[in-house]
Amino acid sequence: MTAHLTLPRDAAATAPAEPRARFRDLLAAEWLKLWSLRSTPWTYAVVLLAVVGFNTGTAYDTYRYWTDRDARSRADFVQDGIALQEAFTGNAATILVLAAGAVGAITVTGEYGTGLIRTTFAAVPARRSVMAAKAAVLAAVTTVLGALIAVASFATTQAILSGRGLGVPFGHPGALRVITASALLLPVGALTGMAIGTLVRHMGTTIVLSVVTLLVLPVVFSSDRYWSAVVAHAMPLEAWQRLTQPHTFVTPFPWSTGGAWTVYAAWAAAAVLITVVGVHRRDQ
Repeated sequence: MTAHLTLPRDAAATAPAEPRARFRDLLAAEWLKLWSLRSTPWTYAVVLLAVVGFNTGTAYDTYRYWTDRDARSRADFVQDGIALQEAFTGNAATILVLAAGAVGAITVTGEYGTGLIRTTFAAVPARRSVMAAKAAVLAAVTTVLGALIAVASFATTQAILSGRGLGVPFGHPGALRVITASALLLPVGALTGMAIGTLVRHMGTTIVLSVVTLLVLPVVFSSDRYWSAVVAHAMPLEAWQRLTQPHTFVTPFPWSTGGAWTVYAAWAAAAVLITVVGVHRRDQ
């Protein structure tokens, strides 16, 4: 005689439910996912060395050929505050924005390319929470990296210029603004690249669109006409230029530093919103 074990019909209903992932768990997962890639530390190291090296090279060029300048050129250099401007040059900012867009793009499109994003969303169906954690980790890491790049650039360039008596200290008027604006340019660009990648999902296309958005559009819109200047002023790179330009800089349509900081905040907020909302109700 065989005994049969019968489970209650509501056994599945009474079984303990799987606990929902806490946001700090998602942050930890995204942190591990970011640093599990061997290319991550190398990429960040290359960006740091490239930007700091470019700024250092500009300062050294000034140091080396300082004696070839005439008295008027030397006086203008000091009066116009060019020493502070060389703490972070426009060419270095262009390199930083280019790298930022690529870093943000790879962070999200890499998962789409390998199919890992499907596994992630299967484990954690709360897609918005996953993408919010991804954006938070990227913003935190790139902000720290941006601060390191900005401080290192300022310290090395001013140390070189001090050999000619031209360097300025960290407490110099405007120095903190230059450092902060340069540091935050990296997370703003990275979040923008991530937002574009969330919508496009293809690495090559995302990088191209990031370059067009962050670098090409500011060049297309000139500051010589009002409406064109308004559009140009709404770009992150133009905002950085406004925050770091010397006090003697003249433009046909001037705008405030508060407006430039607002552009930074608006782009970062919009990028995070697009990243979080862009994955909702879309097939992966």
